[in-house]
Amino acid sequence: MKNNLLSERLVYTGDTRTRTHLHLVRYTAEKVEESSAETFEEIRDHLAGGGIRWLQVHGLEDTETVRHVCEFFGIDFLIMQDILNADHPTKIELREHDTVVVTKFFHNDDDAQVCLVQGVDFVLSFLERESPLFDDIPQAIRDNILKFRSRPSDYLLSVLLNSITANYATRISRLDNELDDLETDLLSSTDNRETGNRIQELRHHYLLLKQTVLPLREQYARILRSDSELFHKSVRPFLNDVNDHLQYAAQQIDLCRETLASLVDLYISNNDLRMNAIMKRLTIVSTIFIPLTFLVGVWGMNFRSMPELEWKYGYAMAWGVMILVGVVVGLFFRKKEWR
Repeated sequence: MKNNLLSERLVYTGDTRTRTHLHLVRYTAEKVEESSAETFEEIRDHLAGGGIRWLQVHGLEDTETVRHVCEFFGIDFLIMQDILNADHPTKIELREHDTVVVTKFFHNDDDAQVCLVQGVDFVLSFLERESPLFDDIPQAIRDNILKFRSRPSDYLLSVLLNSITANYATRISRLDNELDDLETDLLSSTDNRETGNRIQELRHHYLLLKQTVLPLREQYARILRSDSELFHKSVRPFLNDVNDHLQYAAQQIDLCRETLASLVDLYISNNDLRMNAIMKRLTIVSTIFIPLTFLVGVWGMNFRSMPELEWKYGYAMAWGVMILVGVVVGLFFRKKEWR
């Protein structure tokens, strides 16, 4: 990773090629205005006026659009770099005039970055890729659910964070179901050769969740303890609700860790049992052939005086004795339930 203090260029470090576009929702207690645009210049005029402004930026490939948005709202250069750094660790930063949240969300089996910046009368959301993560919030604003439009910007921030934690809960629930299916497969008699790969894949998903949710839970305490004027007393219950969801998600991740560990042990035990069964079969085969090898060895000796060698039915008798010995030994193991 290069030193970001040695360059004034903004560079998007991710590999998602979502075309950069913007969607603005500006609302007051009386009305809601919405507009969309491909560039910041097309939407600049709609940002004027009163009310709360929520500007969504989808796709971070166009770094100049990100720069113009941040400069308009007074966001400094280091935060711009954090927004464009797709590998930035989860963080919550409380500043004098705004609050910055950098974290991840999950879309299908991939993770992507989401950044939230909250000011007195605005909230900016930067999504690395197109996602339905916040799709139901504009409708809630239009319907003025829970007097949405009469509340300050930190309430909008809490709603956005709630959607992110709901995304975590959905992904954790999916992981839990996949672990249950894997447990069913391991407990069945089916010899699934792909089980090891599935365990590694689920372990990867678990680590992504852990690296996202646990740091956010720890960082979120900063918001709960903050005495900033950006957070109002009337919104505290909603912020606490987000914390409850984060705590629940963290607990579920711990349960997934324990389940995953037990499934790994079960997988290893199944492999040991399968290996024991193979060794048992090989032992049976070897034991059956031990007396046969002895008989063949005896009759293969080059002594002159071996009466049965000159006997007309000696060859047939030898075969009969070997088959009889093999059958007797096999029946013995079958009676002992060695299969």
